[in-house]
Formats: sequence, C-alpha cells, structure tokens
Amino acid sequence: MNSKLLYLPLLFALSLPAAHAAENAPGSLHDTVAALDHDMFDSFNHCSDPAQLARHASYFDPAVEFYHDTGGVTWTREAMLANTRKNACGNYTRQLLPGTLQVFPIKDFGAIARGQHRFCDLKGEHCDGVADFVIIWRLREGQWQATRVLSYAHRANTEPTH
Repeated sequence: MNSKLLYLPLLFALSLPAAHAAENAPGSLHDTVAALDHDMFDSFNHCSDPAQLARHASYFDPAVEFYHDTGGVTWTREAMLANTRKNACGNYTRQLLPGTLQVFPIKDFGAIARGQHRFCDLKGEHCDGVADFVIIWRLREGQWQATRVLSYAHRANTEPTH
C-alpha cells in the first residue's frame, strides 16, 4: 500500500478542527450578523431620539417587507418606521434572548438570521412579550441591509428578566 495514502485519514482528521474554528473565528458571518443585530436594535431601543430613528432606518432596504403576526404586513421602510415611531419609540426596548441567534449564509446574497427576542416596557420596566424572528440580510456594495423581517409566535414571557 502506498505510504502517502496512510496519511490521508490523518490529514483529514486534522483539518476538521481548523474548519470548525474558522467558522467561529472573529470576523465570521455569525459575528457580523450578531453585530448588525446588536447595532440595529441599539438604535431601535433609543428611537425616540430622531437621530437614532434615522440610524435605525439605515439598516433596512427601502423596499423592506416586514411581517408581524399580530400587527400585519408593511411593504416599505417608511411604513415600517411609521409603525415603529408610533408604537415602539419611547415605549419598548428589544432584547435578543442569549444563545438563540442562528445565522445561515445565502450564496451570493447575504444571510438569514433566526432567533428569539423579548420586548420590555420602558415605563413598567418589565418584559412581557417574547417572539421568534427571521431577518434576511443582503450584502450589496459592502453594505448590509435587511430586506425581509418576520416577527411571529408572540407569546407571554415566562423567563425571568434581567
């Protein structure tokens, strides 16, 4: 038997941890989308400030579609922002539930983000609602923007809030 062939399984086995490490390395797609999620919702959480609302808007494609199981559908960034301004700004903040964010690449387009989040009442300082979400992110000319957002399965929060 060719002695070089004996080393192939060893080389393959050694390459597996490196491939896994690259997937979770700093600068990975997951890290990029997690940072986008954090920054987008940091601006949402402070959207009563017009500058923060404008910053929040920049994360969305002008033709974003937003599907909300209890609030309906909006077909544009402007309609979505009008709802945010009316219903959320100064009233609620959003928190990503730790450990729930999953990120999946979309070849030649961007990524899918999936997870769970809760919304906290600023006045009562309690977090009543939890929901699942999906955000479709597109990378175009170096800029990431959300093109589709789904927020669904809204339910009462049963987890302790911090």
